[in-house]
Amino acid sequence: MQFSSFSEARKSVLAGETKLTDLVDAYIKQIHENNDQINSVVHLDEEKARKRAREVQEKVDKGEAGPMAGAVIGIKDVISQKGEPTQCASNILDSFEAVYDATVIDKLREADAIFLGRMNMDEFAMGSSNENSKYGPAKNPHNTDYVPGGSSGGSAASVAAGFHNLTLGSDTGGSIRQPASYCGVVGLKPTYGR
Repeated sequence: MQFSSFSEARKSVLAGETKLTDLVDAYIKQIHENNDQINSVVHLDEEKARKRAREVQEKVDKGEAGPMAGAVIGIKDVISQKGEPTQCASNILDSFEAVYDATVIDKLREADAIFLGRMNMDEFAMGSSNENSKYGPAKNPHNTDYVPGGSSGGSAASVAAGFHNLTLGSDTGGSIRQPASYCGVVGLKPTYGR
């Protein structure tokens, strides 16, 4: 089960052709089969994602799904997600677990997105190659001899590898846009107001 975009997956889910639990399982299977080579996913809570898929599927079945139903999203390791390891790819934060959700997490949850895993990155989002991480370097899925770019390299590589249909990154000077370019996916840096 491969969709070329979030909108394609959402359309299939809303039409009843695809169940969210099957979609999540397909991404989990892809991660298990290929993440050893790519190293973009650094933490995976499968049961939490499956539980969330069941909850959102109930809303889909009732015709009450939010605008992000069908989104299976990986979260860059710098974005706070309550109860999840949020370590910024640094040994300094080795055992840190977030105590609150970032606003973007709250908004996506309210819109019925499903979160699946934490993404590799350059330590503290300081880098442009995703080679400087406590988790080891992330690889470009098109050619693992190449970098995926950084600092959101794990996020871009995960979409390119088919591990997620969307991911979150962060971008100050190109940290979403450059990895998206390297990995051949769409990357968007919104304005601070947006």
